[in-house]
Amino acid sequence: MKLLRCLLLVLLLLPFAARAQDDPFAGFAGGYEDIRHAIEALALSGDKQAEPVISALQAGNLYLAADKTLWIKQGDAVLNARTGEAAATPPDGLKKVRLNNAVRRAIEAAMGSLTLFSADPATRASAAEAVFKSHDPAALPALTRALAKESDAGVRTAMEQARAAALLASPDSGEADRLAAVTVLRDRGDLEAQSQLDAVANGHQPPTVQKAAAAAVAAIARIQQMWMLAQGVFYGLSLGSVLLLAAAGLAITFGVMGVINMAHGEMVMLGAYTTFVVQQVLQSYAPSLFGASLFIAIPLSFIVSGAVGIVIERTLIRFLYGRPLETLLATWGLSLVLQQAVRSIFGANNREVSTPGFMSGAAQWGGVTITYNRLYIIVFAVIVVAALMAALRFTALGLQMRAVTQNRRMAAAMGIRTPWIDALTFGLGSGVAGLAGVALSQIDNVSPNLGQGYIIDSFMVVVFGGVGNLWGTVVSALTLGIANKFLEPLAGAVLAKILVLVLLILFIQRKPRGLFPLKGRAVEA
Repeated sequence: MKLLRCLLLVLLLLPFAARAQDDPFAGFAGGYEDIRHAIEALALSGDKQAEPVISALQAGNLYLAADKTLWIKQGDAVLNARTGEAAATPPDGLKKVRLNNAVRRAIEAAMGSLTLFSADPATRASAAEAVFKSHDPAALPALTRALAKESDAGVRTAMEQARAAALLASPDSGEADRLAAVTVLRDRGDLEAQSQLDAVANGHQPPTVQKAAAAAVAAIARIQQMWMLAQGVFYGLSLGSVLLLAAAGLAITFGVMGVINMAHGEMVMLGAYTTFVVQQVLQSYAPSLFGASLFIAIPLSFIVSGAVGIVIERTLIRFLYGRPLETLLATWGLSLVLQQAVRSIFGANNREVSTPGFMSGAAQWGGVTITYNRLYIIVFAVIVVAALMAALRFTALGLQMRAVTQNRRMAAAMGIRTPWIDALTFGLGSGVAGLAGVALSQIDNVSPNLGQGYIIDSFMVVVFGGVGNLWGTVVSALTLGIANKFLEPLAGAVLAKILVLVLLILFIQRKPRGLFPLKGRAVEA
């Protein structure tokens, strides 16, 4: 009789149990364990109300009515959890659905799984990346369902990688699945994949899986070395471009005119401060033009530094031609005067120069991180040097400069006003230094000492490339930049500079006139 009553009770409760199993909303009326299972089932159900319900539970806005129906409170409105429709009158006996730590963990996992089904491809890719990093086996069912629906190739690849990471972490995965997962992670080839594969190779795995993981780790290490070389080349090119901008003007004033101008760094500083002043004026009087501040600062920096250079040549340098030691001492003293003048006007503290939106951020190309500000400086250096070469080759000033450089007395006899050519040449070199200041304001501190950090490197670039040869300046700047960046990881930043200087001295001992020697005033009889 008792057995018959038990069977009858089971038969009566069976429809309700099946309903509870099929209906994840019903589980929220039970205990903590039932709520946890309901959350997991709802996250995997694909129901459009899954995300609002779980989000409401996480925020403490999910309520259970007296008739066991679920409701979401949004301000003064009460929404039906199943349909999302607002209730005309609030239901009776609303009680907040309870939470504990296990339920909160289930909510966090469910929210991560739900984003795999987002309408936004970027959100799905971000969710897949998060699962890849956590490599949580609990996400496998959601990943499998998401992969079945995914049509975006990039997002699908990210989900496959996340699934592979989860399979390797799951104790229930078969050997074939693990081997396939190792292949997927090897193809990904980044440091995160290498770290996970290294754990597999040294963990408790079948021997074939361990061997495959070890081979994948070695393959990724080789790939990473290649990407590191490429990253070093990019950093070297960016440093070389900075050196090129700083040295291009010096290649004219020192290389063409033979003037040892120790105040060249202060021309760079003036360009940077001109950029700062332009931004301050635009911010105060024309905020709508602030985004174009650099485009306004470029010609103004050239004019300001160039004008100061002409004044320096007319009032100081022209009395010291042929006297290199006196020129060096005079321009060094002038550099101190200019630094103190800027310090008195703008203060000794660093000044902030804003970076435009198009120069902010970075892009990932394989294993190489390309920062936009460095990339634009490389492009800017190419444009400046190309314009400078075109000016020297195709303009009247360039023709007269080359004539004075090759034979001053003959040029004067032909009617060229050599004193004004000297002034304009010095102004051109100083103006190019001002353009370097615009670029450096985006990657370095704008301070009165800005130019001092580049004057020695600039002289090294000009001497190594060949005095007076712009092509030599380009080659030497990029060579020294790349050499510095490849030596820094091995010897440190300071020792790398010392090693480069020693190598340069040894090179000059063999070729005193640099890579590409050019006739000029320094070699005239």
